[in-house]
Amino acid sequence: MTDQSLFLLYETEKPAKEPLNVVIKPDSSIRKYQYQVFKNEEIYMESSVGSEETTVLLEEDGKYQIVVTVEKRNGKKEIFSSGFYEIDCSSPVITLKEEKIKIKKGEVFSPLDFVSVYDAFDGDLTDQVSTNYSDLSFTPGVHTLVFKVEDRAGNVATRSMEIEVLKGQSGIFLLQGSLGIFFIVFLFLFLRYKRSLKLEKRLLPYTISPIRDTSLSLTEKFLKTYILFLEKVSQSLKKSVFLTKYSIRYEKYIKTFSERHEKGIDFVSEKCIMAIICFLIALFSKAIQFQMLSSYEIVFPLLFGFFAPDIVYISQYKIYRNRIENDLLQAIIIMNNAFKSGRSIIQAVDLVQNELEGPIAEEFKKMYMEMSFGLDIDTVFDRFANRVKLEEVTYLTASLSILNKTGGNIIKVFSSIEKSLFNKKKLKLELLSLTGSSRIIVWVLFLVPFLFILFISLVNPGYFMPFFSSPIGIILVLFMVIYYVIYVFFVQKIMKVRM
Repeated sequence: MTDQSLFLLYETEKPAKEPLNVVIKPDSSIRKYQYQVFKNEEIYMESSVGSEETTVLLEEDGKYQIVVTVEKRNGKKEIFSSGFYEIDCSSPVITLKEEKIKIKKGEVFSPLDFVSVYDAFDGDLTDQVSTNYSDLSFTPGVHTLVFKVEDRAGNVATRSMEIEVLKGQSGIFLLQGSLGIFFIVFLFLFLRYKRSLKLEKRLLPYTISPIRDTSLSLTEKFLKTYILFLEKVSQSLKKSVFLTKYSIRYEKYIKTFSERHEKGIDFVSEKCIMAIICFLIALFSKAIQFQMLSSYEIVFPLLFGFFAPDIVYISQYKIYRNRIENDLLQAIIIMNNAFKSGRSIIQAVDLVQNELEGPIAEEFKKMYMEMSFGLDIDTVFDRFANRVKLEEVTYLTASLSILNKTGGNIIKVFSSIEKSLFNKKKLKLELLSLTGSSRIIVWVLFLVPFLFILFISLVNPGYFMPFFSSPIGIILVLFMVIYYVIYVFFVQKIMKVRM
């Protein structure tokens, strides 16, 4: 008797996808026998029987072997082993890297880049995956890509992935290019208009105005309409206690933007209008691509539009402060010369407002009007110091207050103030010239990350998309922004020179 003659099914040629019944059929020479079933080289079951026929049920996935120890009627014992029985009732597992992808019309890709297949018996079956890729038309719209794989046992697994084919981008690029050209032309015309206004302001003293001209230019009409709209928005925002308190910090910018802002709430209204405009621009740019705005694409334009005007306010306010600081020395020189010629303080203030232009002339004009209405010199110069908040003006106010109360040589005092301001300005200019190269390097380092992001985005628009499409990417972006803000803060602290 041989091993194969003891089993009706000696082994399986390929894995079976259904449970197996293995029949052990001893011949007449066997008195009794014992069998052991090994599953994956470990004992799975065992039993002792007589000389009758036995059926062993194998129903779980695995690799089996049956070992039979027989005792013959003559007392001899023999061991018989079956072949291997493989049972694979489980289908392969298909794993997709993306459930849905977006591609441009005409773009070619490999379907196997988005799938991996593993089977418990056959291992990696990714190379044996078949798809309906060649049957898809890839016209604009949503298509279903089906992955199918079969293992050696005949178990079949399928999985599908949606492919959204976007329309051609040529029309969008043309529209975006047209908008870019329009913006450049608009900026060029606006700069020319600003230049013409400066030229008109320079020529205005030498021209004769018409007796009556009530007509408004297009710019004046637009500005008037905008101011009226701004007033309505401000009236609505005044109802909010939080926005009213928030607007207090913008009160100092009123004298810089006095043409269209009368209260701090007007600045908040303008910021809200800019936020809505940026949101509408983002919405329009997505609409022409037939896409919807994500939550991040909604929040970012709103935040950018709300806080971007602060850059204009701060820069204009700094220009205003720097101009007052630069013209203050000229005002001190004019006042000192007036005192040398025997004029009083109010006459010296009047002389400054007539000789100079710009913010310093406006401030001295207010001082002259206050003195004309009877305010004393200490109060007038103290109000002036509170308005401009400059260290030099505080020093000037304190000197005049002491002279007014105790007496003294005002010419010598103003000569000393003039000399100190001149030396301070000279030292400041020397510091600017010495630190010029360092400041250029710092500004370059500030701008390099943004220029790098702009360049990469132009070459590969989707390069930075993983940062905004996954939680880890968003956390990384947040850390990069925090790191950049800390970097800017410390560099500015290091580069700042106090005088």
